[in-house]
Amino acid sequence: MRRTVRPLTGTALAVAAAGLLAAPAYGAGTGDLEVYPSSVVPGGLVTVTTAACRDDGTAAGDASAVGAGSFALAPGGERDVTGRFEVPPGAQPGTYEIVATCSGGGGPVTGDLVVTLTAPREQVYPRGSVKTGVGGALGPDPVQTAAGVTALAVAAAGGTWLLHRRARGDGI
Repeated sequence: MRRTVRPLTGTALAVAAAGLLAAPAYGAGTGDLEVYPSSVVPGGLVTVTTAACRDDGTAAGDASAVGAGSFALAPGGERDVTGRFEVPPGAQPGTYEIVATCSGGGGPVTGDLVVTLTAPREQVYPRGSVKTGVGGALGPDPVQTAAGVTALAVAAAGGTWLLHRRARGDGI
């Protein structure tokens, strides 16, 4: 058994070492262009960000595919360059490639922008009470809640008084 364990351990270590050598170093450029929002209506403002040009500090952006022309990217965050452009009001629906070229050379980085005629819907979170028929301890209206608590207290007091009279033999 000992002979089997050593070759398997050696193989596992060799695979792990090869994976570490092939993995990019921490902070290496991703080589892509982040487009936010990725889906926009004509006339909307778009922000693009990339980490590929962090050593150069600036980049030239090209959104002529969608009709917006060129724009500049400048340092905008930790190790990123950021730029903005407006999608022309007459832009047609479709997917467009946005390109940024670092000022220090190197290949261009690209990202996709989707132009739609309807605005993307934002996440809607539920609020308020749910009408399930089961009821709840607190309603949305504090006046109704206070009235309900008062009615329950009066009913409890009246019921207790009636039971006490019956137990004493006074009758109802």
